[in-house]
Amino acid sequence: MESSHPHSGRRTFLTASAATLSTPILADAALASDTADGPGRPIRPQRPGRELRALLREIDPRRIEADILRMVAFGTRHTLSTQTDPVRGIGAAVEWVHARLQAVAAASGGRMTVEKQSFVQPVSPRVPAPTTITNVVATLRGDASPARLYVVTGHLDSRASDVMNATADAPGADDDASGVAVVLELARLFATRRTRGTLVFAVVSGEEQGLYGSAHLAAKLKEAGADVQAMFSNDIVGAGSGWDGTRPEPHTVRLFVEGVPTTETPQEAALRQSVGGENDGPSRQLGRFVKDVAENDATGMKVRVIWRRDRYLRGSDHISFIRQGYPAARFTEPRENYAHEHQDVRVENGVQYGDLPEFVDFDYTARVAKVNAATLWSLAQGPGTPKNVTIDAATLTNDTTLHWDRDPDPGIAGYEVIWRETTSPDWTHAIDVGDVTTATIDLAKDNVQFALRATTPDGHRSPAAFPRATTT
Repeated sequence: MESSHPHSGRRTFLTASAATLSTPILADAALASDTADGPGRPIRPQRPGRELRALLREIDPRRIEADILRMVAFGTRHTLSTQTDPVRGIGAAVEWVHARLQAVAAASGGRMTVEKQSFVQPVSPRVPAPTTITNVVATLRGDASPARLYVVTGHLDSRASDVMNATADAPGADDDASGVAVVLELARLFATRRTRGTLVFAVVSGEEQGLYGSAHLAAKLKEAGADVQAMFSNDIVGAGSGWDGTRPEPHTVRLFVEGVPTTETPQEAALRQSVGGENDGPSRQLGRFVKDVAENDATGMKVRVIWRRDRYLRGSDHISFIRQGYPAARFTEPRENYAHEHQDVRVENGVQYGDLPEFVDFDYTARVAKVNAATLWSLAQGPGTPKNVTIDAATLTNDTTLHWDRDPDPGIAGYEVIWRETTSPDWTHAIDVGDVTTATIDLAKDNVQFALRATTPDGHRSPAAFPRATTT
């Protein structure tokens, strides 16, 4: 078909090389693109496959409800509450979670291991005496790429109006029994399935006192040199309605993702100021990936990606991972009700206060679990995020050359260079460059943003890796 676009006859030059390939590749834009505004094909959302749809159908709102009610029944799960009472307090709750995950692991054929990760938190503003804090961590080892880790958390501890009150009832149904229930449901779903990458299901404590459990977990992973390629905190995922007269959004979940990395050095900041990338940190790429794979008919959810590290002046356990340099994001419900959050259970002027299960929509939490499951499945079954991606800035040219390390994973089919206008929030075009380690694209790096992602034969794609500029 004849095109009337002035650039319809333009050709796109790609040069590619790997250990065994150094022959230039010439790609005609008429073949490489079905759009008129640049090389490559338009990027479309990744559709859920048959296996993923079957997995999502297993998510059970009634089981999620039972888990939330069981956690509420501990009375309080405050970090400073009793650890010796068998029926009340954080100690009893930790034992229950540990037993629950051990039962799940029994169905994994030995691939899932469960551990209590205990440490003593020193005195701090919200910890008046040295206190033992315990995380419960279930690790499901991947088959093909076990070194790649994907972490999902919910926090077990709860609080009342006074963050230091460890004895008052603090049911914490939404904050954050809902997030823990999501983690438990995900562990059960994945335990009987094989994935390429390793999944870590962590129920952390000490969040309300200062993110202490997640900080310990993230630091231990960093010390071990773990390749954590994504982390998600599920914190307050219990309702699509604020129960306050505002418009309900029962099919929306917020995903908070930072732009400029928290760990950016002064040298990295100076380079970013020269080449751009304010909206292209690893966590922001993760947010784009989640929307691509988890906003669909199978989850029944809209993923509202918000370009902020967390809610206004607030925080959650993903920040502990961000501080270690890992890509991380936070799922939370669309509208919070502050009469239910961090409140003593009471009725005041006819208003019910407290984080009670009657304000949790268990079907909504199940849909959030579906978003998580679609994301984790797509990450763990897909290729890892490309490493050491660079743009060659040694000489001034009107095209752009990228280099990267080839992933040794034999399941990778090749790579795609993706790009977008600098003013576009999402990647718009993908150019298949094959199983190579360098490519030259007939687009000026001055004018657009580039990234790279890996692909598999069955259509999975990795999160995007934003290149750094090199001048040597």
